[in-house]
Amino acid sequence: MPRQPLAKPALCANTQQKQRFWEQRRIDFAAAWENSPANLWTRSKMKPVDLRSDTVTQPTPEMRRAMAEADVGDDVYGEDPSVNRLEAMAAERLGKEAALFVTSGTQANLAALLTHCGRGDEFIAGEEAHTYWAEGGGAAALGGIHSQTLDFDDDGTLDLDRVAAAIKPDDPHFPITRLLCLENTQSGKVLPLAYLARVKVLADTRGIATHLDGARVFNAAVADDVDVSEIAQHFDSISFCLSKGLGAPVGSLLAGQRDFIAQARRWRKKLGGGMRQAGIIAAAGIHALDQHVERLAEDHANAERLAEGLRALLGEAAEISQATNMVLVRASDELMSDLSAELARHEIRFSARGRLVTHLDVSADDIRYVIERVERWLASR
Repeated sequence: MPRQPLAKPALCANTQQKQRFWEQRRIDFAAAWENSPANLWTRSKMKPVDLRSDTVTQPTPEMRRAMAEADVGDDVYGEDPSVNRLEAMAAERLGKEAALFVTSGTQANLAALLTHCGRGDEFIAGEEAHTYWAEGGGAAALGGIHSQTLDFDDDGTLDLDRVAAAIKPDDPHFPITRLLCLENTQSGKVLPLAYLARVKVLADTRGIATHLDGARVFNAAVADDVDVSEIAQHFDSISFCLSKGLGAPVGSLLAGQRDFIAQARRWRKKLGGGMRQAGIIAAAGIHALDQHVERLAEDHANAERLAEGLRALLGEAAEISQATNMVLVRASDELMSDLSAELARHEIRFSARGRLVTHLDVSADDIRYVIERVERWLASR
């Protein structure tokens, strides 16, 4: 593209006029550069924009430094100071007596289920709950635990009348219902605090325990502008992931009463989760809890910007919803396939299920770039 010569000011009677003129030229040039093919080519050579999940984050330089300098010991002997500090931090944040550092959210949830339920006992969960359909059937395979599933309502809750009806009577024909499992967030949606209070009343009345798969519970707390303990207080046990929105490379925490965590620690050992000098990865979790909680609001704002941009561009061709750091796109298979292929050409990745997740490695500039690529693709069709 031939370079256009800069026009000379027609009337610049004084320095102030000149300054205004050149400032406007700078703004015009910046706007032209933003939309230029050269800028798009430059942007395409930068890092990929990975919206598949918030599990794909890379440790920040500060987090890597904390890991490199971590005090360590043998955690199986209870002698790793960094692990002990992380567990104490997590318990305090959640308002629980104790916490247990485990390798993953799946291991945290499984240890909770195995602690709450015996063989042949039952837990109630959502039909699409992570504990039921995305953890390899571990509760059944390793604990002989029966599951009773219910459909989620549109807001991510389980209808409590249906939950009450699903709790089995005391009859030898039926498994004993021991536990109700919920998720927060559920596909990004935050469970209302008033609902959680009703959950606790129901569980206490019917004599069952409650567990929260709180993989992204800090997203929920930031979205509701409450302390995370206000959510955790309604559950007997709660797990959360360090390796999602909080940006650590590995690890989850399970928290509850002291005797519950002591029993869960035994299950962690049986599950092969006893780690030795685990302070190296615990240090990442400490840094995440110290530095990466409040910034989750940035991820929520970026997800909202992304959803707004996609709605404006796709219109009635797609149904788009957004909550916390997740954008869900529902459209025809053809549209989703074409869109996925087009964005992949420009190193923009998202889930084949139409889920786009923002996180600390996705900036506001990345969101603008994604929207711009979609706009150009639609214009070229």
